[in-house]
Amino acid sequence: MLRRTLAALLVLCLTFPAVAGCGAPLTAPPQPTPAATATTVAGPLPTVLAPPETAGLQPGVTPTLEALASELDTLLVGLEHEGRLSGSVLVAQGNHVVLSRGYGQADRERGIANTPQTRYRLGSVTKQFTAMAILTLQSQEKLAAQDGICRYLADCPAAWQEITIHQLLTHTSGIPNYVMLPGYGRTRATPAAPGELIARFRDLPLEFPPGTQFGYSNSGYVLLGVIIEAVSGESYEAFLQEHLFARLGMADSGYEHDWSGLAIGYADATARAEPIDMSIPFAAGGLYSTVEDLYRWDRGLMEGELPADTMFTPYVSTPSLGGAEYGYGWYIGEVMGHRWIGHSGKIEGFATLNSWFPDEQMVVIVLMNREDLKPAQILEQIAGLLNDRGFRR
Repeated sequence: MLRRTLAALLVLCLTFPAVAGCGAPLTAPPQPTPAATATTVAGPLPTVLAPPETAGLQPGVTPTLEALASELDTLLVGLEHEGRLSGSVLVAQGNHVVLSRGYGQADRERGIANTPQTRYRLGSVTKQFTAMAILTLQSQEKLAAQDGICRYLADCPAAWQEITIHQLLTHTSGIPNYVMLPGYGRTRATPAAPGELIARFRDLPLEFPPGTQFGYSNSGYVLLGVIIEAVSGESYEAFLQEHLFARLGMADSGYEHDWSGLAIGYADATARAEPIDMSIPFAAGGLYSTVEDLYRWDRGLMEGELPADTMFTPYVSTPSLGGAEYGYGWYIGEVMGHRWIGHSGKIEGFATLNSWFPDEQMVVIVLMNREDLKPAQILEQIAGLLNDRGFRR
């Protein structure tokens, strides 16, 4: 039952329909894959909240983080050999990285390996950054989550008059998901301004009255991106760079332009992914990052570096997704008896997952450059090993 729930949480909530296509080569070869050892990621990271040996691993079960790193690496190498892993994985406790490694190849033709510094499209993992941008503006008293969206949108349709920013954040607005509309596949490789994206769904009827149920909608997060730009006076990209990425030292994260030095995205074991212009996902899925940068992001949230107080409140149930609840850009649920927070993403060429177990200060990040692979399965395997080694509530 737990396995079925986890699969529902992290696989059925995938975002942009991904099919096959092509990309561009990396701008420079990454460094060789390091050995799997316990270490601390360089950069402006907060101090650890509790000693990593005792915060979530029972003393005497796994004597060192190095031993755990070796076991995790053995597990992940096996998954790589089975064809179930091509990407980068980071597992950390507190501010100690237990394992940070790449598996498989970032560019098969050039023989370039995935590493912890390899950049990947995030897909819907982008949504947590969009949500934090809104919360940052709220902390600056420039907007409030309970404001009506028509206060900030030009030519707002009559059907949207009662919709709030909160409802966009929680997928409870009822606005149809534009990536599910007929013709989406024919237009996804063609650049479009945010206003052009909005025109695709602005006149469609709502799927349900605002605030009455959960209905996953990338359209809502496109609108949030437009609201961020209207209120801040900056582009969505510039606002995130200034207030989030630069603040946390996330030098390998940003909004994708012309591949941005990413790994090649593959549809499966043989073919490249179909092209998509990254103006199409916009604030719902347009970002890229690395496992190490996402770890800096997670630490910033855990340590209170950002105004995340309301981000992890379980506002709405998602009954079709294993009973998890949704906050602002995150699912909140339970995995193998442990409180869990996370979000997956799927976009042309990539499948991703950023997740953590808050009670144990344990972070598990999986970024893969094959869209047919399932990060949920990797998390499930890692959580199983951690449970066997004394991972506890």
